[in-house]
Amino acid sequence: MKKLTKKEEVIMGLFWRDGSMFVRDLLDKMPDPKPHFNTVSTQVRTLETEGFLGHETFGNTYRYHAVVTEDEYRKSSLSGLIRNYFGNSYLSAVSALVSEKKISVSELKDLIASIESGTEK
Repeated sequence: MKKLTKKEEVIMGLFWRDGSMFVRDLLDKMPDPKPHFNTVSTQVRTLETEGFLGHETFGNTYRYHAVVTEDEYRKSSLSGLIRNYFGNSYLSAVSALVSEKKISVSELKDLIASIESGTEK
């Protein structure tokens, strides 16, 4: 699965949060400064071509919906990150987080304990 651009992430985030909508509804929900309608329409059609969105036809317009869930995208992005930057080693990724002090050894121990007890965070 391809990595989304920042603008595409904003669009997909709105679909993941709010569900199906027309381009006009999407544009109304976008943060200011709002892009032009045609720009958003093109981005939505691109996301559909790439398999992130699908649509239902209503007369001569489309209502779009997410085909890929946020969780599916998150997992795919994490897998790609681990594969491309850590030699496909999740252990190397966790080690980097600890060495960069992004996660403490204590937090890592708590995580291991929660996994072992079946109460994953």
